[in-house]
Amino acid sequence: MMKNFRLSIPTRLVFGIGELKRLAKQPLPGKKALIVISAGTSMKNFGYLDTVIAQLKEAGVESVVFDKIKPNPCKAHVAEGAELCKAEGCDFVLGLGGGSSIDTAKAIAVVVAMGGDLWDYVSGGHGKSQPVTKALPIVAIPTTAGTGTEIDPWGVITDEDLNEKIGFGFPQTFPVLSIVDPETMVSIPVKLTAYQGFDAFFHAAEGYINSKNASPISDLYALEAIRLLAKYLPKVVADGKDVHARAKVAWGSTLAGMVESTSGCTGEHALEHALSAFYPKLPHGAGLIAISKAYYKTFKNDCMKRYMKMAEKMTQQKAARPSDFLDALATMQRLCGVDNIKLSDYGITPADFDRFVDNAIDTGAGMLDGDPRFLTKEDIYKIYQDSYK
Repeated sequence: MMKNFRLSIPTRLVFGIGELKRLAKQPLPGKKALIVISAGTSMKNFGYLDTVIAQLKEAGVESVVFDKIKPNPCKAHVAEGAELCKAEGCDFVLGLGGGSSIDTAKAIAVVVAMGGDLWDYVSGGHGKSQPVTKALPIVAIPTTAGTGTEIDPWGVITDEDLNEKIGFGFPQTFPVLSIVDPETMVSIPVKLTAYQGFDAFFHAAEGYINSKNASPISDLYALEAIRLLAKYLPKVVADGKDVHARAKVAWGSTLAGMVESTSGCTGEHALEHALSAFYPKLPHGAGLIAISKAYYKTFKNDCMKRYMKMAEKMTQQKAARPSDFLDALATMQRLCGVDNIKLSDYGITPADFDRFVDNAIDTGAGMLDGDPRFLTKEDIYKIYQDSYK
């Protein structure tokens, strides 16, 4: 029997080289934008921020910049950004840059409209799971290819005081408009390109093996994202200025975001969130890569046909066994130069494993619920153990 499913992605997506410079031609949801960017310099140095401000001005839209976001965005900056948004009278939020900026923009949009604290609305950990009924309109302009947050309702924020890194998402946090311009991605450093690309890859792979939410429509998105990323991410890592390959990776990432909108992440993301909740200097994509081989090995006999199908998309050859996917994953990581990530380089020690296990279960139960089979505490501990070097 065909599985029942639902599809609702209410985002106007504009994809293509040069589209950022045509932002003014798009329907914008307000008259004053809070532009959320990272604390780094790339949005300013490469002119992306100036382009957005100029395009908004051409469209008759004022703007205010909030530029404090970290690679692992935190709740304190959500609160600070929300206060600035209210004080300046902004009526929509524009996230420009990586997933951290866009995720923060989504969180600010909720807090400004609903009031209170973001943890009033998240589920897991100390979150209160209160319903969200409104949010400011959100515009997303990613300059990285990784999270797919431009086409899904999800965001991830860390409460640094509680060491809780939790995902959230509501119908109101779908962006109303997203501009994906691969030309803005040619400046991404090699390592970040690889980390972000693998984040997208795992969104697709996790969504495909998700035992609870995978559907015929999410499978379509996932398999094409897996194919594109396996083929073109190594090309982009080898030559970051290859705009053609950048476009393919960007489209793979956006497709993986569509997987997020129709299926969802599994325990791999829950386990990584626990790592970077305690060690925020660990890039999210690097953490995912570090645990990926042990994580996917755990389920190789639980969804054999799906592993083989992913392997076929990656290699363009007939798969004979589920381990072909594990082999293809190892090859892809080697080609991208990320096959030897050491968690110990970020200060992590085996003494952390017990608290990682508890944190993953406490804050990521919804993702763990999608795993092909239930992971016990012992299973999760072993994944961390087998991943450690």
